[in-house]
Amino acid sequence: MTRKLLLLPLLLLLLGFRADDRPAYRLFTAAGKPARYDKMLQELARADVVFFGEQHNDPIAHWLALQLTKDLLRLKQGQLVLGLEMFERDVQPLVDQYTTGEVAEEEFEARSRPWPNYGTDYKPLLLLAKQQKFRVVGTNVPRRYASMVGKNSLSVLDTLPAKSKAWLAPLPLTVDYELPGYKNMAKMFGGDAAHAAGVQNIIQAQALKDATMAYFLNQARPAGHLLLHLNGSYHSDNHDGILAYLRQQNPQLRVLTISTVTQEQLGKLDREQQQKADFILTVPADMTKTY
Repeated sequence: MTRKLLLLPLLLLLLGFRADDRPAYRLFTAAGKPARYDKMLQELARADVVFFGEQHNDPIAHWLALQLTKDLLRLKQGQLVLGLEMFERDVQPLVDQYTTGEVAEEEFEARSRPWPNYGTDYKPLLLLAKQQKFRVVGTNVPRRYASMVGKNSLSVLDTLPAKSKAWLAPLPLTVDYELPGYKNMAKMFGGDAAHAAGVQNIIQAQALKDATMAYFLNQARPAGHLLLHLNGSYHSDNHDGILAYLRQQNPQLRVLTISTVTQEQLGKLDREQQQKADFILTVPADMTKTY
């Protein structure tokens, strides 16, 4: 143990930071080995789809997502599509019109139902798309339908008109309650998804979001393009959630993931964070939040 403690300062030095540094973030591989941004970037550029799992109020993840978008746009020579959980399918026409300059900023923000932290966390991405002329796709289900399912189960969607169903993943939707993420949700809500109707409805609402995002991001990716998708980490951690539905639709896709986690220390990836994604972005637990 003493020898290991003596070697730690040398290891930290070799990794490029001192023990008394105050880094804003560190990157690790799934196995917990330190990763360099440039190496990660090269690997991500070879994928078909990249999921950037964020904590929605973390400024470091938002900043890194912006840098990653710029760098992937350069490496892919413009063959990039940006998918966002933060915009719903029924406002896609507005997203297209804003990024092509047909709709003014004020009108877009008034009508597109942006998240409260849009101005600080997602607007820079939309402005980049407007400047660099690449497509942004809102992939999420309109929240009113997820809310309906959370209260009444997926069967309530059968009553919707065909026009409304166009904003959803194709129905009927099958939910695999044995997926690790959904089983964990059942535990969090204090019930067994197989028997508790209330918990089952909550998981069905989550599955509707996952399936809808998978369906529309898969449709939005032209051949040869990379689709970078930003979403809450829980939707893509452990190659679960959105990825489970995406594999059903297009199992040949090369998919890589990033997950954002917080830690008290950044020198080593905590064991419980390992294997969550292909790359783990660690941020200090006391990092300031955007809300």
